[in-house]
Amino acid sequence: MNTAIILAAGQGKRMNAASNKQYLILKEKPIIAHTINAFEKCALIDEIILVVHEHEQEFCQKSILEKYKYTKIKGLVKGGKERQESVYNGLKEIGEETNIVLIHDGARPLITEQVIQRCIHGAIEHGAVSAGVPIKETIKIMGKDRFVSYTPKREDVWVTQTPQAFQKDIILKAHEFAIAQEILGTDDAMLVEHMGLKIKMVEGDYENIKITTPEDLIAAEAILNYKRKR
Repeated sequence: MNTAIILAAGQGKRMNAASNKQYLILKEKPIIAHTINAFEKCALIDEIILVVHEHEQEFCQKSILEKYKYTKIKGLVKGGKERQESVYNGLKEIGEETNIVLIHDGARPLITEQVIQRCIHGAIEHGAVSAGVPIKETIKIMGKDRFVSYTPKREDVWVTQTPQAFQKDIILKAHEFAIAQEILGTDDAMLVEHMGLKIKMVEGDYENIKITTPEDLIAAEAILNYKRKR
């Protein structure tokens, strides 16, 4: 069984909005509704756990889950102070039958079924994977006083996205290891790396952007408009 944990507990302060960015409207629907819909429609996803801010659980239940009548939502889980805690809260809700766990940012509403499927297949084969895309521009690694230390090859540098997908035992052990060692990672793949395991990168999508600023919302709308014309 494949379980998706969707994170929607962040406050999104950089959006300069009065409400959580997950509930801002993108093409007539809240951002989070677009995100859930992608996993709801994917035949390989068996259940979804949605992690939300504790003060928004009732609002999310009525305004999102009941309104759009999702059938794969197993639970609505309270988020933590940090992203990592929110993920762990979601992990504690997965069932014994789950084999593969996908962890996805609710603020990435343009995720496609193809990327979700690639992550699942990758996790089955390799144990731990992350969606990502190669960079398009030259990157400079900075040293002291902003002098360039070196320039990595572009083919060696990828931008990490979500979903990240893992065999259940691996991601549970990674989070428990991080708690024991007081490790705070910026993503779940980093926690697996701290255990000494390798992460396989699978092909993501350049359109799978994370909505963080008002400009990102404009870009997401433009992408959706372009897709409808194709």
